[in-house]
Amino acid sequence: MSMVFKKVIPRRMFLQGIGTTLALPLLDSMVPAFAAAGDTPAKGATRVSYVFVPNGRIMKKWTPTAVGANFDITPSLQPLASFQDQMLVLTGLNIKAADAIGNEPGGVHARPVACWLTGVHPKPGGAVGVSADQLIAREFGKETQLASLEVGLDSPETAGNDGSYSSYYMNTVAWRSGTNPLPMEINPRNVFERLFGDSDSADPAVRARRIQRDRSILDSVSDGVSRMLGGVGPGDRAKLSEYLDALRDVERRIQVAERTASTAEEPASQELPVVERPAGVPSLYSEHAKLMFDLQVLALQTDMTRVITFMMGREQNDRPFREVGIGDGHHALSHHKEVAETIALVEKIDLFQSQLFAYYLERLRSTKDGDGSLLDHSIVMFGSSLSDGNFHIHNNVPTLVLGGGNGRLKGGRHLRFEGDPLSNLHLAVLEMLNIPVEDYLDNKYSDATGKLDILSI
Repeated sequence: MSMVFKKVIPRRMFLQGIGTTLALPLLDSMVPAFAAAGDTPAKGATRVSYVFVPNGRIMKKWTPTAVGANFDITPSLQPLASFQDQMLVLTGLNIKAADAIGNEPGGVHARPVACWLTGVHPKPGGAVGVSADQLIAREFGKETQLASLEVGLDSPETAGNDGSYSSYYMNTVAWRSGTNPLPMEINPRNVFERLFGDSDSADPAVRARRIQRDRSILDSVSDGVSRMLGGVGPGDRAKLSEYLDALRDVERRIQVAERTASTAEEPASQELPVVERPAGVPSLYSEHAKLMFDLQVLALQTDMTRVITFMMGREQNDRPFREVGIGDGHHALSHHKEVAETIALVEKIDLFQSQLFAYYLERLRSTKDGDGSLLDHSIVMFGSSLSDGNFHIHNNVPTLVLGGGNGRLKGGRHLRFEGDPLSNLHLAVLEMLNIPVEDYLDNKYSDATGKLDILSI
């Protein structure tokens, strides 16, 4: 009988530097040479990611005509065609909790987005329910440095109220409790330092000096990186090198954005509105989105967190998309009044955001994790709280579920339901992950009726 000796390093391995704690991805060296009888190869942890887009979609360009396997890829889903085998398209799901009760004024945007992950009718004064992502974070957060990560692309200062509903209902989809909304961080530098910085100083001058030095965090852990690269196998060396290259690239792009913001320099070819934005926020929507997606991949890859919510735009967002030739605001365009030319512009926005989402999925798919990829080991939900932005309809909301879910999900299908609550999908995911659902159901204003069957259909 041959003997196999293998150096094993701890799964929760960090490299310490000055103002830096560098987490590492899952390496082969973190897996014992021999697994106990009945154990399976390292799959990596299951990750859960929620990606929200505002103002609905043009559903005729979104919805496949065929139901079941081998469904047709529609124009708005075209950028996701290469992920079809790991994609569930779910139609016919309603956000029933967003229905107005009595004479509630306004709330046509606020109620649906507040219900998107909670399934609980919001009160105008400020109460809703615990969101599904936070129920998962309670359990998954016991194993990670951060219980969850909440990020977005729009400053909350630009939002107004929606009738009697406060603007915070539209600025977040994550609720730690019924009265505790979690803010979306929009500054990539803040996200980066939350993930990789451990400086005791919050002094802006200290941060400015560090930025001015323009040094990579990798400089302060270079000795540890060199020792580790010399002590692992060729497969791990390649994996570490890819991770460190990605980390350095993200940091470089943040530094470029900060220099641009601090000097008010903009690309000469871009006609952009003059707005106040924090240092570190790229001027172009696509650059901002891709940078935030890359930070999310790093957070999941290093197991800093396993739960992320990302708002690609706050609800009632009126951002123009000059990168794709659209100067009018998104929200205004969503009220297209059935004008064909206006609908065509909204379709262009839908396609643009699908393209950016595909960038995220490709990053997940190309990032190795255990015996597969991050996408294999993730459950990614993508959708909006409205289907028709013109009439504020929150029935048949656009919903995708992607990824392998660590062997729990079977993609490649279009499933059509008959008005089931979107909350029932969240119940199915919670049960899939062995998360207690009592807090999700224990609210008289919840619209959940039971687990949605997305596996056997």
